[in-house]
Amino acid sequence: MSDDAPLPGIFQLTPLDPTYREDPHSVLGDLRARCPVHRDETAGSFILTRYDDVRPLVSDRTLWRDPLRAEAGATLQRRFAEPPPGVPRSETTSILMLDDPDHARIRQPLAQALYARAARFRPEVERIVGEALDSIDASAPFDLMSAFCVRVPIDVIASILGVDHARLGEFRDWSEGLIQSLNPFRNEEQTAHMERAGAALTAYFQEIIADRRERPKDDLISDMTRLQGEGVNLSDAELLINLSALLIGGNLTTTDLIGNAVRLLLLNPGELAKLKADPGLINQVVEETLRYEPPVDSTGRVASAEMEIGDQKVKPSQALMFHLRAANRDPAAFDRPDEFDVSAKRRPHVAFGGGAHICIGAPLARLEAQVALLRLFERFPNLRFAHPETPPEWRRLPFFRGLERLDLMARAGDPGPARRPRPRGR
Repeated sequence: MSDDAPLPGIFQLTPLDPTYREDPHSVLGDLRARCPVHRDETAGSFILTRYDDVRPLVSDRTLWRDPLRAEAGATLQRRFAEPPPGVPRSETTSILMLDDPDHARIRQPLAQALYARAARFRPEVERIVGEALDSIDASAPFDLMSAFCVRVPIDVIASILGVDHARLGEFRDWSEGLIQSLNPFRNEEQTAHMERAGAALTAYFQEIIADRRERPKDDLISDMTRLQGEGVNLSDAELLINLSALLIGGNLTTTDLIGNAVRLLLLNPGELAKLKADPGLINQVVEETLRYEPPVDSTGRVASAEMEIGDQKVKPSQALMFHLRAANRDPAAFDRPDEFDVSAKRRPHVAFGGGAHICIGAPLARLEAQVALLRLFERFPNLRFAHPETPPEWRRLPFFRGLERLDLMARAGDPGPARRPRPRGR
């Protein structure tokens, strides 16, 4: 792109734009080289693309997270509705958009309970992954996204929360509907699905919360109601909205992480061969996927005081957008940034954000991706693209990057190891 070409705004940095959708890294690389701290007046935000700007600032606890603290001109941030009069902000949005003290008050007990469960959840993840693999008919080409990548994260979070197995089908539909809450450009049909799913899920969670308070089980909702009973300052409305946020985050980003990793390993057979030769490399495979093709494009903050970033002066209440994808491919921070290399010694990526708002589900997402990838390539060691000449079909949800479909096939006559019966979970 020529130096005098117009710089892209936020809306050209989403998969709604076909150029960005097909090759975001070229667009972002050009923007980073020409204007690494870019003021986009159409959205009222500064867009940051350099690693050395993004990494410290995304961890800066003095910046605000609540988009309603942004100035009126920050149209992307200000799309969020003000809470109704008399309703606390903490009962209208999840910890993702809250500042302290409410953020710390709610996140601390939720993270404590979630991390304790994630630490001992590997056998259940193994069971869920095994059942998903058992359901794949590999005698013909199949779409890995719908058959595996979408199913595993939803079933894992459902199991952690304590969703009735008989209602998993409904739960999966609600989860897919709620994803549209992340889409600021959703159409009427998507909005209707989101609203139906939100109402149904709210009613279901209210039912479960009341039931677990009387009859606790071995699940996260029981953990949280127990903490409430022990005096933790957490209302049912706050619990409900953050359970919904866990569902959305646990579904979408982990689905995309698994799908993106499979695609990258098939595109780079040398890297897949390394993993097959040494399954102990699985952690590096997941981390390199998070750097090279992260599920989330960007995250936002609001300046709490006057500051300078590069050659730009930022005023209090001005919005900042940290482009995680751009930072993760910054050649000033990473050697050979556009190569997918699971053996490379890299600086820490920023795919999960940082600071007080680092992704609360990161440990669980890593666990799911590690188990899913290892078991998938054990079951189907000769997995390959069903249509290698067809360009990938990327989803168009703004600010995320994941595949709509990933059509694969096992080599004829080699469906992988024999399926073994797996013990049922609780």
